[in-house]
This record gives sequence, C-alpha cells and structure tokens, in this order.
Amino acid sequence: MIDVKPVEVYDVEILQDKRARTLKHLLKLNHVTFSVIYHELEFHNHMSHILGSAYLLRAGSEHLNNIYDDESKSLEPWRDSPDEVSTYDWRDYLGNPRYQRAYVDFFEDQLVLHGYDWRKVLDEYLFKGKEPLINNLISGLGHPLIHLGYAFELSSREVAMEALTMACSTYNYLHKYLDDPSYTKPFSTSTQSPLEIICRVQKDSRFDGLFSHQGADNLAPLFEKHEAEVLEYWNAWHIVNPPAEFQASQKAAVALLVASRSPDRKEYDFFVVHLLTTSHAVRIILPLIPAKFHVPVVRQWWLLTLAVYIAQLRPEIVLTSVTDYDRKDRDWTWVDKQAVEGRHALDAHYVKALRAMKSASETWGDSDEFYLKAAVKFAEEFDGWGGFGTEELRSAHQ
Repeated sequence: MIDVKPVEVYDVEILQDKRARTLKHLLKLNHVTFSVIYHELEFHNHMSHILGSAYLLRAGSEHLNNIYDDESKSLEPWRDSPDEVSTYDWRDYLGNPRYQRAYVDFFEDQLVLHGYDWRKVLDEYLFKGKEPLINNLISGLGHPLIHLGYAFELSSREVAMEALTMACSTYNYLHKYLDDPSYTKPFSTSTQSPLEIICRVQKDSRFDGLFSHQGADNLAPLFEKHEAEVLEYWNAWHIVNPPAEFQASQKAAVALLVASRSPDRKEYDFFVVHLLTTSHAVRIILPLIPAKFHVPVVRQWWLLTLAVYIAQLRPEIVLTSVTDYDRKDRDWTWVDKQAVEGRHALDAHYVKALRAMKSASETWGDSDEFYLKAAVKFAEEFDGWGGFGTEELRSAHQ
C-alpha cells in the first residue's frame, strides 16, 4: 500500500460558482461532441486535461471558454463504430479504436444500470477479472491513466466514462507485463532509486544506436527486440518503502522533463512530458483505488518511463541545471500566472506539466525548492515541443 493523502476533489456536478458551472458545461459539451481519439485514430483528446488543469489553477470562466474554442479546432466528431459492444463481448474489441463510440455508449448504458454512480462502473470494469483493465492504463502513452486522474479529481462521470473508453480503445501488449507475474523477477543489483536506474540506462551501451530518431514509433520495436534489457531495468527498482520511493519517482519524473533538455535546444520533449503527467495521475488515483493495485500502477508508470526514455535516445539528466537555477524570487503565484495567462496558456501539455510540478511540491514539501525551481525554469524557457520522430508529427503538435 502507498499511503498518500487524497487531493481535494472539486465536484463539478454540485459546485454552483460560475467557474465550476462553466467547466461542467464545457466537459459535457466536449463529451457529446468530440471523440476521445482522432487524427487517423492516433491522437488523444486533451480537452478535459487542460480545462481541468486551468480550472484548478484558478482560471476564470472566460479563459476556460477560450481554451475550449482553441482546443476544439483540431478535434473530430464521434463516428459510428462497426457494431455495438455488450457485457458479453466488450473485451473482444479491446485495442480497436474504431469501437470507441461503441465503448462510450456501452459504458454510459452501464452508468444508467448502476444508478449513475460512475465509481461503481469503474469498480466493475476497471478492477475485476483475470486481466483487469487497470493493468493497461499506460497504453496510448498513458492517456487513459491521465484521463482517469482528471475524472477522480473533478468527480466527473463524463470524463470517467471517457477514461474507460480510452483504456479499451488503446489496449495493447503492455498489459501482459502486469497480468503475467512471470515477467516480475528479482534483479541482483536492485535499488530503491528510480533516478539512479535511469542514469544506469543512460550509460548502458546495449542501447546505443538502436534507433535513428526519437519518437513513439520506437516503442513497439523496443519491446519486440530488446524486451529482456528493458525488463532487467524494470525489475531493478525493488520497491521496499512504497511511499518514500513513490516520492522519489515523482522527483525523477520532474527531472526527466526539465533536467534532460540540452542547453542548445529551445524545445522540451513532447513524449517525456507524458512521464510527468502520468506520474501526477498516479498520485491522484492512488488514495482512491484498491490498495492491491497501488504498487502495480506505479510499476506501470515505471515501465512506460523506461520505454519512453530509451525511445527518446536516453538524454543525459543534469540535475544541477535545476538545483543551481536562479528563480529570481519568482514563486508559485508567478508559475500559476504563466499557466493561465502566459503566452502558452492554451498549450495543454505546458499547463498540465506546471500543474503536476505544483502538485508534487504540495504533496511532498519542497524545502530545497527543487519543484519550484523546475517549474520556474520550465515556464520561462519553454518554447514549444520537440522529440518527434517525423516532421508530420512535429507540425501536428505545434
């Protein structure tokens, strides 16, 4: 069990202030209008992520509406699925995004049958079975996990049903590493420090020259051809003191994003930022899910982290670039302002990253100002996203 204090839940269904009402209406509008996966079934709908983050950072109603207008420009409407799914065959279509509409309809039908208690629907379809769906929340670059975090934090049944839909639609081979215990093996040189293991991976010559470019298209070949090496490091993190080691993993997630960028590059890594936002999602859901899934969910994050780090060609992490950074008296108030009023306030991943770093500081404390320095540095220096495998993907995310 990982004992982490629950975050404050903002129940948008019952809060009556204007900001909450605006958020509730926009989440519902996005839910009925736009699919959760789009652009040739490759991209994920981040509307609830940026709306939720901005709301929790005290953005006003006008800005929330501006976010919706901007984010919706690239989204696509729902399309009919080839067929419906039912309680008898819903697992037959796992991993097929063409069934996303059928899945959202199915889960909303289940919502009715469960008295509109979305947590009961999660209990039924996320946690039960020989291969529970929760063991594959890192599919789709962790977007089902991120989505689930916002569902809990905003107490939104629409976002919860979308999270289930996304988990089903992006389901993939990664589930086997959690479902099959034979993949978990003791490692002779285990450690309790995720960052220490990352540094070992960075220096491991077995990963030299695996890929000619960065990008998510490296992930599947990595597991196909180098599974043993990845699992070696996955098992090297031997979790003995779960709360303390989860805290260390959150610091590692921040370091991976902020301390791995080369000084001669303006852009931050688009894929690495997902390691931070998925870590934040883990922090949100841990106090709210059954204890037996606590460590497996963290190990899911760890598997995704290793895979993405290797796929992005193992950039060196220079912690002093954060610890020695001069924040010039800028504090969390300044960071919040950049997130909701700055020139990148409409960039979903930028806003989510800042929110994640602030949440980590609130969860663990920040006596050495590591999280604050990282957030100020990131907010000040951010000038777009890089790390894409092709120019097509690069332009799509700019």
